[in-house]
Amino acid sequence: MERIDLSDNRKISHGPFVASVGFFDGVHIGHRHLIKQVKEKARELGLPSAIVTFPVHPRKVLQKNYQPALLCGYEEKLEQLSTTQIDYCISLPFTQELSRLTAREFMRDVLKKQMGVHTLFVGYDHRFGYNREEGFPDYQSYGEELGIQVIQASEYQVEGENVSSTKIRSLLKKGEIQQANSLLSYNYTLSGKIVEGYRVGRTIGFPTANIRSWERFKVVPELGVYAVLVHIRDIIYEGMLYIGTRPTLHDDPEISVEVNIFDFSGDLYNQSLTVEFIDFIRADRKFDAMEELVTQIHKDKSQVQQRLRIEK
Repeated sequence: MERIDLSDNRKISHGPFVASVGFFDGVHIGHRHLIKQVKEKARELGLPSAIVTFPVHPRKVLQKNYQPALLCGYEEKLEQLSTTQIDYCISLPFTQELSRLTAREFMRDVLKKQMGVHTLFVGYDHRFGYNREEGFPDYQSYGEELGIQVIQASEYQVEGENVSSTKIRSLLKKGEIQQANSLLSYNYTLSGKIVEGYRVGRTIGFPTANIRSWERFKVVPELGVYAVLVHIRDIIYEGMLYIGTRPTLHDDPEISVEVNIFDFSGDLYNQSLTVEFIDFIRADRKFDAMEELVTQIHKDKSQVQQRLRIEK
């Protein structure tokens, strides 16, 4: 996949393209179904395929205080798009000026004149243009006028429900990791820098690395304990991840994300790692005494190891 950055407003010379436009948060199986249709049409026409996406959530540009709940950061999104074997990913900065374009103006000035789009696939529920006022019949009409073939992509359903980024976020927030992973087509991940923690874990035999996510708007799953795989410098370790407020230790509303890495020793402070969520083990809870917490952590580790053996 070749990346094209349009931050300089230049005209693209790689086209004409068969393309689709969207934010593509998570690049889930619904997105992949759409991209498959784009690629098939591109092969039929003998043209390159392209995805047009935005580095920043459009609503974040329009509303400065908006905090999007993201399934992936921008670089992670590009990595996932590259796994679809799309020919080009066109990065289009979303601006206030762009937001004021009508659908027709966007198709004429950006898709046709700047990018040279030949065929445009529109997601079954996707709307674009100023205030998203128009729909597919309008896009099709503008396409006929501008010389762009506009095709409505077929929807993708699982058990009678449409797959969406919203659905996956909801699953993660409920700790339903396996269902979320199934809809993503890959295991959900969280990447970040290792920062100083309270160092309590090492006093009870379970030292942890405290993670500060690189992507500040990344969705953090339900509070609790998880079976994870930990990626450190191209080596994968098994681990037990905790997301919670440490209610047994103190009253602190701040959510901590920390991982106990099995069979690992060494200092990770200020280094980066990625945790790959495999399954939810139990919810966060407050224990009456530290001894009860330690006993439960031993049980958690046993369950995590058992779950990760199944994953192998």
